[in-house]
Amino acid sequence: MSLVYNGLHEALQSVLLQLLGWSELRDVQELTCRAVWSGSDVLVLAPTAGGKTEAALIPVTDTMLKEGLNGVACIYISPLKALINDQEDRFLTFAVPTGLLVRKWHGDVPKGDRAWAAGEPPHFLMITPESLEVLMLERLLSADLKNLRFVVIDEVHAFVESERGVHLRCLLDRLDEVSGRKVQRIGLSATVGNPDDVLRWLSAPGRAQEVVQVPVIPREKKFSFTVEPDEGRRHASLARVVSGKKAIVFVNSRSDAENVITSLRGRVDHLSVHHSSLSQETRREAESAFSREGSACIVCTSSLELGIDIGDLDIVVQLGPPNSVSSFLQRMGRSGRRGQPPFVAFILRDPCELLCSVALIECAGKKEIEPLIPHVRPYNVLVQQLLLEMLRKRRVSTRRLLSVLRSLTPFKGIPAIAMEEIVKNLMTEEYLVADGEMLMLGPRSEREFGRANWRDLYSVIHGGGEFRAVTPEGEVVGRLDARFVNSRNSAGFQLGGRGWRMITCDEVRNQVVVVPGSEQKGGIFWTGGAHGYSEVVCRGVSRIIRRGKSVLPLPDDARLHLARVISKVPTRFHPRDIVIEAREGAKGLGFLLLTFRNNNFGKLYSSLLTHTLEPGTRISKNDFSLLVRGVRGDDPFGTVVHAAQKAVMFSQKEIESAIQLPFPDEYKFGSLLPVALFREMVLTDVYHIDDFMAELSSSRVFVSVPEYVEDSVVPDVPGVHIHRRELPAPDTEMK
Repeated sequence: MSLVYNGLHEALQSVLLQLLGWSELRDVQELTCRAVWSGSDVLVLAPTAGGKTEAALIPVTDTMLKEGLNGVACIYISPLKALINDQEDRFLTFAVPTGLLVRKWHGDVPKGDRAWAAGEPPHFLMITPESLEVLMLERLLSADLKNLRFVVIDEVHAFVESERGVHLRCLLDRLDEVSGRKVQRIGLSATVGNPDDVLRWLSAPGRAQEVVQVPVIPREKKFSFTVEPDEGRRHASLARVVSGKKAIVFVNSRSDAENVITSLRGRVDHLSVHHSSLSQETRREAESAFSREGSACIVCTSSLELGIDIGDLDIVVQLGPPNSVSSFLQRMGRSGRRGQPPFVAFILRDPCELLCSVALIECAGKKEIEPLIPHVRPYNVLVQQLLLEMLRKRRVSTRRLLSVLRSLTPFKGIPAIAMEEIVKNLMTEEYLVADGEMLMLGPRSEREFGRANWRDLYSVIHGGGEFRAVTPEGEVVGRLDARFVNSRNSAGFQLGGRGWRMITCDEVRNQVVVVPGSEQKGGIFWTGGAHGYSEVVCRGVSRIIRRGKSVLPLPDDARLHLARVISKVPTRFHPRDIVIEAREGAKGLGFLLLTFRNNNFGKLYSSLLTHTLEPGTRISKNDFSLLVRGVRGDDPFGTVVHAAQKAVMFSQKEIESAIQLPFPDEYKFGSLLPVALFREMVLTDVYHIDDFMAELSSSRVFVSVPEYVEDSVVPDVPGVHIHRRELPAPDTEMK
């Protein structure tokens, strides 16, 4: 028995031994205890089911018991309400026998069950960032945070790159202010590519910081690959793979999940579907299916990627590859318990998906995980925090307002002139009004945010895009996209694996009444979708192509599929090359530009080409290539090559003027920003313009042509290199 275990409070030792059966701690838990007791802010990294939650709970509970802490001593923050519900039993296991209180607070908890009576605050408060914002506006309840000592942030990687992460960092700073101390921060995550940077984001300058990461012992992993272009046969293969097993099937969109569940019904026993648009009850039913004996299968999106515990699995199935190594590791970690090796079965549409899947596995084996990049110009969240400060204070001077905003860590790097421009713009648009030297919320703020007790200010997530679907009896079915609802689609739709049709729509309450309808495939629409493969995956793909094969011990059929797709790509290219080929296809002459970067690079480079080429030119893009069609003139090949080289030579000013921005109202507070600051925010934090320019400026443009093509027909553009390949290019484009 270790010194750490022996040093724990007697009541806590009793919980560990009698309820959990632990006579000792895991390495990650011992190291976390020492780090937390030292007073450091801590980032705990461990695989799924690696004991991270207990690693945080043990030292926190021990401190509460030994010091007799009263009031809310620990806040647990989760990115998902479902994860809070899932973790509640873990917290109660530690709290109930030791006399500590636990309370949940989020949108699915009935309003009467969130608050607490005066003098009876919980020791543990489990909450989302948005609900914490609400709590901190409650004068009496927020006073119970004055004894706060710890904040535990679960699945911290889900926050870092998002506007919710900026919001969370503001909340952490404000918790320090409310409690009058540097509240200790403990982040939990399974997959982080740059842990030191993430810990610096979580913590703050001048605070002790420690990463806790126990080396993972290498273990056997099992993979299988099925490549099948026909969707019906692909789903038949899926049914065979999961039959008689406890399986989780990951798909890449909610529509895919609904289509697959319809296709598998009647062929797979105990079948469930799980995604973010389903009601809480439907998702819970799916999660609980794995607690029963026998086989069970859940078809899901990334909604089950985070740490919701669904027990032991026999197999994880990927219907199409995930878009990042981080996601792949999270999903693979769902299987491989009970002493069995993790088993992931890939069921894929074509050899290109196989290439991406193999690249994911190779990158994971090399421990190449996507770095997380926080926002540096979060003007959208700055507007939210500004309006919230006005709501709290009612009247405040401009000087005091800007001082409060500058004190929040995410805004310390923002120039003072930018903050002043935002205030000026809000006054011009009547979101703020002046009374002498004092500012107050203006009529537009009252009109646009004041309804429902200013609820729209509590979150940076863009609301109003979905309708709640309920039955005439009041049962919540899930949520539908506003564009789908507004289309008044009478054909019905699929949700939760069941057919429905709308009968009435209440646009004031964003609610539709639905009744059962005929089951059909594909009758649902949601905005959003796949974000493309990460740069790490794209780099892994290009590495396999240059090598000409995978280092994995693939079965013969997979190696043949891989060889087929590799043969279609010039192998003599550098990762930073842009290779142009002429392709004659069914739609006429086109020009394929191979980049092998990522979705962001393709999107921005496509904008530059569009800016350079004649109007009417059509450009389609993906993570690996762009296809240019509709080029007119005597020398279309030369025109495209010249445009490609010209785009590489663009100045920063030319690049920024050529890039098309999203509409400001796609962001929660985007329309409240001055145009120049909105542009700066998108270019910096969404398009990562500096990284793109560095990539672009180091790119070389190559023209790839068969060796028998005469020099006279090869475009001669200064700075462009020629690559002659031995075989003519096939008429199939890279997908």
